[in-house]
Amino acid sequence: MQRFKALLMLEDGTHFWGYSFTGRGETFGEVVFNTGMTGYQEILTDPSYHGQIVTMTYPLIGNYGINTEDMESEGIHVAGFVVREYQPFYSNWRACKSLGEWLKENNILAIEGIDTRALTRHLRIHGAMKGGITTEELDPKKFLEKVKASPDYVGRDLVKYVTCDEVFYYGKNGKEKGVKKFKGEGKYKVAVIDCGLKLNQLRIFSSLGVECLVFPAYVSAEEILSHSPDGVFVSNGPGDPAALKPIVSTVRSLLGKVPMFGICLGHQIIGQALGASTFKLKFGHRGINHPVLNLFNKRVEITSQNHGFCVKKEELPKEAIVTHINLNDETLEGIFVPDLKVMSVQYHPENAPGPHDSVYLFESFLRLVEGEVENIYP
Repeated sequence: MQRFKALLMLEDGTHFWGYSFTGRGETFGEVVFNTGMTGYQEILTDPSYHGQIVTMTYPLIGNYGINTEDMESEGIHVAGFVVREYQPFYSNWRACKSLGEWLKENNILAIEGIDTRALTRHLRIHGAMKGGITTEELDPKKFLEKVKASPDYVGRDLVKYVTCDEVFYYGKNGKEKGVKKFKGEGKYKVAVIDCGLKLNQLRIFSSLGVECLVFPAYVSAEEILSHSPDGVFVSNGPGDPAALKPIVSTVRSLLGKVPMFGICLGHQIIGQALGASTFKLKFGHRGINHPVLNLFNKRVEITSQNHGFCVKKEELPKEAIVTHINLNDETLEGIFVPDLKVMSVQYHPENAPGPHDSVYLFESFLRLVEGEVENIYP
């Protein structure tokens, strides 16, 4: 394995030296960290990470390789990848190649040898910020100027880079391109607004007898309603939710007309459609071990999370019920509006990667579709 000396630079001038294990190059993005001990393949293929350089806090990455089954989208979305130690020799009966080979094939710059504990501590103290990785410009002062001149993460619509190009169908046989209407093979029909969805969301819907029609994020409310769906699902995705006014407007037009469920960015879009605003968290919630309190049954769910923004719960209308709260910082994690048959959560109940504590929410949504508004949160 050939390695190249690399520089990781943050916009405040803090920098780290390491080695690229995927070739030469240069990349820029918001530098964030993920606390998951496993799941790097799902993280790398999660569209919510578009435009971000992801640091793994677990020190050894790559030991179980890459397989064809754990993809959460059709490609890699991170801008760069940072680890303490890369393991090129993998051991996993499902693996077909090494992490380094896969990243190199997809032109993703990844570096090792970084003190990820120090980097993570710096981001926790000072907040997530712009950064860059280079093997080309190794003068820290010159590269810092390039980092400062790189695009800001806040205020940008990144959904346009990850949403599907055209409508497609997802049913019991998986994804079917070219099919642009419901086939009638499922018990429920759900229209999906694709802001950067993860495939396991569709897999879970399919396992519950749901057929999905997936629309590009900028679809109109009229087009969705023309298909007479039983419900609407608003997916996760990347970037600043405040920059998505057209999508918020579409969701606002659908409120009260069809039951709705949102996850992560979808939750933030629904929150804005209800009249609340969003704000940026200091360093975000990214990992597979975040405790969330279900306020209905008082149970603590260990959840998978990936977000850098949050809905202001104090700005929600009085008819909106807060259903879940983050136990680390008491930020909003769930909303339910019975009269509008709308529910959403900030975290990822589809558990890819992560625990299964919250998968029940998909069934809760289907009870909402059936007209039930009592006891939908077990």
